[in-house]
Amino acid sequence: MQAGKVYSFETAGLDVKVNDLVIVETSRGIDIGKVVVGVSEVTQQENEEAFKPAIRLATPEDIAHAQYQRDRAKKALAKTKELIASLDLPMKAIYAQYNLDGSHLIVFFYSEKRVDFRELVRKISHELHTHVELRQVGARDEAKLIGGVGKCGCQLCCVSFLNEFAPVSIKMAKEQDIALNPMKTSGLCGRLLCCLGYEYEQYHEMKGKLPEIGQEIITKVGKAKIIGRNIIKETLLAELETGVTMELPAKEAVLVNTHRQESK
Repeated sequence: MQAGKVYSFETAGLDVKVNDLVIVETSRGIDIGKVVVGVSEVTQQENEEAFKPAIRLATPEDIAHAQYQRDRAKKALAKTKELIASLDLPMKAIYAQYNLDGSHLIVFFYSEKRVDFRELVRKISHELHTHVELRQVGARDEAKLIGGVGKCGCQLCCVSFLNEFAPVSIKMAKEQDIALNPMKTSGLCGRLLCCLGYEYEQYHEMKGKLPEIGQEIITKVGKAKIIGRNIIKETLLAELETGVTMELPAKEAVLVNTHRQESK
């Protein structure tokens, strides 16, 4: 299952546990959902809000029907792609989803610009005899819907656990001394890797405790200049006046210009 947005429902007296499948009423009709947060974990503020009640625990028949709708959605996606090609629209259909009773179909598509898809909606509705909603998504959402494996060899974070996208900037890569190569800093979506933000604050804090590159220091073997830093190991790469380089713990280095370091 893909990680999606989490919605709150009243348990309505049902004995539900995390990972149980339940039947709920959503804005697009009756659907099936998976319990991801226990009742005891809901905040007091949420308890004070009014939520729709869950209808029932999902039965084996519900689960089988949900699989049937997923199979139908694959066929609906293929048909949508055919119609897009016939209308020569600048868009790419990437994912389709029926609700549990098949009365509502959502087709997610990607396009770099706004698209007039009214004729497409009419044709899909006519072909599939159902209510159709087209929803435009961005490149990161496309990767989340399609899925895949990241550079780390694991399932994409947006598929496995991220339910919202946090802003990611090139500053985060610079702070972690990552080479600014799109091949290294971009994910399958072509955007900056979400994981650049995971350790940014830690790197920022640790980096602030180390002297800057270019500063002169006194080591056990003489005067040297800092030419590199290993933030994780908290070590410095220094070049001696003789041209020899050495790595030493940052705590063993004595700054030649201590006033400069203190005023940073």
